Formats: sequence, structure tokens, C-alpha cells
Amino acid sequence: MRYNRLGMSGMKVSELSLGGWTTFGHSIQDKHIAKDIIEAAYSAGINFFDIADVYARGESERLMGKILKDFPRHTLVISSKVFWPMSDDVNDRGLSRKHIMESIDKSLLRIGTDYLDIYYCHRYDPETPVLEVVRAMDDLVHSGKVLYWGTSEWPAEKIEEACQLAEKYHCIPPAVEQPEYHLLKRAKVEREIQPMTRSFGMGLTSFSPLAMGMLSGKYDRGIPEDSRFAREEWLKNIWYREDVVQTVLKFRELADALGVSRAQLAIAALLNQGILSSVITGATSVAQLEENLKAAEIEIPLEISKGIDALFPA
Repeated sequence: MRYNRLGMSGMKVSELSLGGWTTFGHSIQDKHIAKDIIEAAYSAGINFFDIADVYARGESERLMGKILKDFPRHTLVISSKVFWPMSDDVNDRGLSRKHIMESIDKSLLRIGTDYLDIYYCHRYDPETPVLEVVRAMDDLVHSGKVLYWGTSEWPAEKIEEACQLAEKYHCIPPAVEQPEYHLLKRAKVEREIQPMTRSFGMGLTSFSPLAMGMLSGKYDRGIPEDSRFAREEWLKNIWYREDVVQTVLKFRELADALGVSRAQLAIAALLNQGILSSVITGATSVAQLEENLKAAEIEIPLEISKGIDALFPA
């Protein structure tokens, strides 16, 4: 396993990490299965585990936290996030100072840790001034509850605003942005987000490297009953289109030429860009985790790289 600095910070994260979105506490509720996956990830060198309060309404934090507590805390990089509604209450959502300050304590309690290594603002909140967010996150860092804070899926101009306000008011700036980034969604990250974050010394930790499984070939012949698209209609509506299916089928030729799976090549292609601190992967079994981990071993020849760019232009 290789480790990268989180932007210009001194902390290092494994180039492949394990996330809890739609898996732990959701599709995976058995603690023994979760334990096997997380232990296998840790044994393989993964030190970065990404969660959010909204994942399975707190159950992802609880389940992963129960397992992660068995490892030495200093060997772990644990992140969580705040923004999405956690109840019907009018203030139990967004990035107001009130919601941030209350949410961090709830997340720490569910995970069972005294601090988070990274705390993400899970989306930009148009109803809260960016300065209010910056000052609240600055206070969390000074309190010791959070070591680094970041943004997730923020527009480039709002990331810039947060960094500029932090400098102006002598606050701690965001250290990392976490965008959705995969071969089917390249332009925003490569043309807008990465140049902006690089200019401010921020890291990038991407999620959904397989486009919710679309790039793996799982949906070549339709939608399996036990698949994510079967459970999540909104995801199916975004990615399950005939043109995408045909592109993914052509992608198989490139993977076959290297003797790897499409999932492995899709992850390796992101690592090959050299712009990410870590690629957050998901897994519902140890076998799936192990397949994903092999992506870090793949060297992509120039001809295959050109083929990828032709199929998935930025």
C-alpha cells in the first residue's frame, strides 16, 4: 500500500481507502461480515476509513466504529461528514453553527472516538454564510474534536471563498475536498476542482470510483435484483442508459487486453491521474475488497491509457 499526503498537510492516507456509503449499516448489517471486510482492509494497509452521519442514519458510524475501536487509534484516519437532515427538525440539517456543533458530538459518540481526523461539510449550504461554516470548523479544530476539515461536492468557487475567508480572518482553511470522480464523470474534477484545490494546497479524496457499479460490468445484461440500482432508483436513473452500457462494454476490451477486470482498471485509471490523495472504495465482501486492492498494482501502458481517454473523454 502506498500512502499520500492529504494535500499540503502532514497527514498521510492510504491511496485506496474504505467507505461506508450504502454498505455498512445498510446492505451490510451483520457485524461479522463487516468485521471481516474491515479487518482485511486494515491488514492490507488501508488506514483511511470514510463515514458520514447520514449513511444509514447513523448506523454506518455505529457499525464501523465498533470494529475500528479494536485497532490502535493512532494507526487510523477516520472521517465523517455533516450536512444532510438527520431528523425532521428544522435545525437538524445544513451547515449552521448549531447543526455542526451538535452533529460532531453525535458522530463522535456513535463512532466511539474522541476526535475525527477529517470532518467534511457534506455539501455546500446556500442558506448558511460560508464565513459561519469556516469559523465553526475552525473552532472544532481548536477544540481537538477535529484534526482537519474539508468539503465534499462543493462548487469550485465556494471552495475558493472558504479558503480566502479563512486567510482573511486567520482561521484554519479546509484541507481536502471529496468529489464524486470516476471515468464517467471526469470534467468537473479535472478542469475545475483539482486546479482550485491544488492552488490552495488541498488534497482530494474521491468517492464512487466505479460509478455505483456501472463501470464494473454488473449491469451489462440488465439490473440484477440484489444490485444497488435495484435498491436505489435515483442512481439507476442517472447512470443506467444505453449509451453508457455500450461504452462500458467497449471498456471490457481494454481490461481484457491487460488481463484485469473492468473494476480494477477503472480504479487504476484514477490512481494513474496522480491528482488524488485517496480513492474511496466500497465493498460488500472480502473478495470484492481484494479485487479492488489489486488495482494499485496495475501499470497502465500508454496505448491503454489513450484508449481510456478516447472512451471516457474529460
